[in-house]
Amino acid sequence: MQLIIAEKPDQARTLASVFKNKKAQGYIEILPNEIFPDGAFMTWAIGHLCELIPPEKYNPEWKKWTLATLPMIPSQFQYQVSKDKAKQFSVIKKFINDPRITEIIHAGDAGREGELIIRNILRLTKAKQPMKRLWISSLTPKAIKEGFRNLRDETETKNLYFEAYTRACSDWIVGMNASRLYSILLKEKGFSDVFSVGRVQTPTLALIVKRELEIEQFVSEPFWEVIGEFFINGKKYKGKWEVDGDSRIKKADVAAKIAQFCNGKPAEITDVKREKKEYHPPMLYNLSALQAETNRLYKFPPKKTLDILQGLYQKGIVSYPRSDSRYVTPGEADMFPDILHKISRIEKYAEFFPLPISSIRNNKRYVNEKKVTDHYAIIPTEQVKDPEKLSADEQKIYDLIIKSLLAAHYEKSVYEYTTVTTLVGGRATFLSKGKVQLAEGWRKVIPANEKDGEPELPLLEKGETGIVKKVNVKESKTQPPKRYTEGQLITLMKTAGKHIEDKELEKVLDETEGLGTEATRAGIITMLKSRKYIEIKKNLVYATAKAKILIHAIGKELLASPEMTAKWEQRLKEIAEGKANAKQFIDMTNKMITHLVTETTKQAVEWSFDREVTENFVPRQFKKSAPRKLGNCKFCDGNVIDKGTFYGCSNYQKTGCSFTISKKILGKTITQAQLKKLLTDGVTDQIQGFKGKDKEFNAKLAWDEQEKKIKFVFG
Repeated sequence: MQLIIAEKPDQARTLASVFKNKKAQGYIEILPNEIFPDGAFMTWAIGHLCELIPPEKYNPEWKKWTLATLPMIPSQFQYQVSKDKAKQFSVIKKFINDPRITEIIHAGDAGREGELIIRNILRLTKAKQPMKRLWISSLTPKAIKEGFRNLRDETETKNLYFEAYTRACSDWIVGMNASRLYSILLKEKGFSDVFSVGRVQTPTLALIVKRELEIEQFVSEPFWEVIGEFFINGKKYKGKWEVDGDSRIKKADVAAKIAQFCNGKPAEITDVKREKKEYHPPMLYNLSALQAETNRLYKFPPKKTLDILQGLYQKGIVSYPRSDSRYVTPGEADMFPDILHKISRIEKYAEFFPLPISSIRNNKRYVNEKKVTDHYAIIPTEQVKDPEKLSADEQKIYDLIIKSLLAAHYEKSVYEYTTVTTLVGGRATFLSKGKVQLAEGWRKVIPANEKDGEPELPLLEKGETGIVKKVNVKESKTQPPKRYTEGQLITLMKTAGKHIEDKELEKVLDETEGLGTEATRAGIITMLKSRKYIEIKKNLVYATAKAKILIHAIGKELLASPEMTAKWEQRLKEIAEGKANAKQFIDMTNKMITHLVTETTKQAVEWSFDREVTENFVPRQFKKSAPRKLGNCKFCDGNVIDKGTFYGCSNYQKTGCSFTISKKILGKTITQAQLKKLLTDGVTDQIQGFKGKDKEFNAKLAWDEQEKKIKFVFG
């Protein structure tokens, strides 16, 4: 018989659902069928069931945080079972030792982390059975059955395990050593806190701090612009004075003199330039592009987008969420007609049919097997669902994915951009710019953001004459660089700090040269928040005093270099492709951290910090007692605990469980007693004094199991 090991319980249930089965504690028995004539057993991990052991397990002297113990470099890395997941590990181990099990099917997520999670379990259980790999990009019944019929040889994906293992070990070396190094040295400077340092999180933080300092050091200067209103042959339009391509005037009196000269003067159109521009439909989504788009449109944090997307994937209605590709293979493209036919029957999308382009199978902008890595782009599966049957947030993301596929079957959008030069009084030059849409194309599906639009101009021709009807002087100030949004931060990580302005995100680097991976970037941003390095206010990212202190201390060390970290990511990718050696990468990391410890210890003597930053630093309050358990998490096997401003899952640091409940709902504080009742009974007692838009009201709070959120219950 075969033992199938999935990555998570819900994934296991979905995989088993296409067969007749019997559920049991910690596993599912699959009854004999066409694919498994003798039946099979399905069990699961709970995310990372195993973890790298802490420093003191290698050497008891490493438990104490002292400079004398650094660098800590294990001769051989070891894993252990997470204490809170030992029960499920014992279930898997029991099956591994069962003589009936003759083959193992690795059914973790089809990516590097899934590869690591299951193979680590097999290493610790000392499994000897041969292994096959389930590799699928969607969880539809058809994809699941085809995946089990066409299992891969485990050697085809083993290099992904080497990459993930190397990544985990190198992150341990950097994180454990550098975090202790800077925490100890900064404590000596009066900053009592744990300064977490990481191979990916620190260069990301360096980019944020760099922008923060640019904003703080920016000196705003006033300038003036002269705006003319023209009346020519019954046509009205506006233009901006400029000379040598510059419209900004540094002195108010000069601007006033220009305006005075131009007012009421004759005006002549001396030049009209028209340029036609064609815009291709946007490419299909990968995870980074979708996270950036949902943040721009809906202010979703990247982690929220990934969590919702994972849920849609578990429902079988979108393809694998952690994809870094924006292309599909011809095989997927062959499914599009069926998928689009099902979409056409949904009322919301009926207006977009019939599609102008019936097939994109031969369009290499979307269909290119050579550019598909482990997974293809994020697309709707053939299991099309009416978005109205999803939660509000799920609808938003599913709608974007559907519309990206629809837009790909539309023609280009065409605009004509016009630049008009107007000469006033034979001396002053004014420029007017506008655009006209010549062909709507794919913009029918994804309308343009009107804020980005330029004004429409009347039809103007060279040689036409008229007068200046009115002149205004507009005073402005130079603006500092803009803060990053969370979505822009994802794109910035993707491009290793290279600034990309393309609104469709089409030219984001094709190869992996960024910070982190599609799967880890959202987690890095969440980590920076939880460790008090950044704050998010109205979707804008602010660096805290703690962040400025750390990045100032690190200085120009490679640890803060986005370019160097991007090269490391490239080398890790080469390990996954079998082109680079894992041992060499670890050796390189060891040398870097040894150099860092030596040089930083010397340089720390000369560290000095800005007074304002020092005054704004808030020392960490270390809690000795364990947090009180308030009830069972609704998303996983964790406990809900008090986290200060909200209630959250105790498994957040280990598995990234996103279950949270705010302590304040519509102006009313939710007490621990009310929360315990909600978690135990599913509903609270009547709570008085919620503040609505117009008046206060009383209601109970209830947990909606289907929508996975809190709702008000009246009466």
